[in-house]
Amino acid sequence: MVSLSEENYLKAIYQLGQQGSLAVSTNAIAKKIESKASSVTDMIKKLAEKDLANYVKYQGVSLTEKGRMAAALVIRKHRLWEVFLVEKLNFSWDEVHDVAEQLEHIKSLKLVNELDDFLGNPTHDPHGDPIPDKDGNYAPVKSVNILDLETGKEGVLALVKNSSDVFLKYLNKNNLALGDAIKVLDFEPFDNSLTIETKFKKMIISKEVAQNLYLSI
Repeated sequence: MVSLSEENYLKAIYQLGQQGSLAVSTNAIAKKIESKASSVTDMIKKLAEKDLANYVKYQGVSLTEKGRMAAALVIRKHRLWEVFLVEKLNFSWDEVHDVAEQLEHIKSLKLVNELDDFLGNPTHDPHGDPIPDKDGNYAPVKSVNILDLETGKEGVLALVKNSSDVFLKYLNKNNLALGDAIKVLDFEPFDNSLTIETKFKKMIISKEVAQNLYLSI
């Protein structure tokens, strides 16, 4: 049985290491889950003992196939619950992350699979992130960061990397949502800010904001 804490670590390694295949440092894990490096090392050793992770001192951590599947299942549950909360309970996309963090640890596979079918087997969550299937696989979102878009080019907002309530409320305030067409009007080399145009208005967004917006073109 994988504990709640172990699931959180597996999910962090999975997300930091491109579905768990690449080795990530204990410092990176500690930063992501807001823990001490020493505590991370202790947990990684436990995961390795359970054949959930590969750990070589000073070389980082990656997931075994068993660990990758466990992490993918947690992420699958999280993203399905986000869809449920938005589509069926009328939560806004900035309200669902913290609730889904709690629901993702429910153990029943039958419930998860029934939830998937009930929702019509969605492929993406409300923030544009792909939802792993029953086998832990998914096709990556085909999108480019808005900073890589040439001036004058246009795309459709397909993925929001930062799902914090603060950032999503910022997007709500500025009428930016998935599916919106966005055109890059100007790039400012001094601070890497962008002037963009949507169906509602023209606005300037900072580099920090732009780094989290991915468009399909």
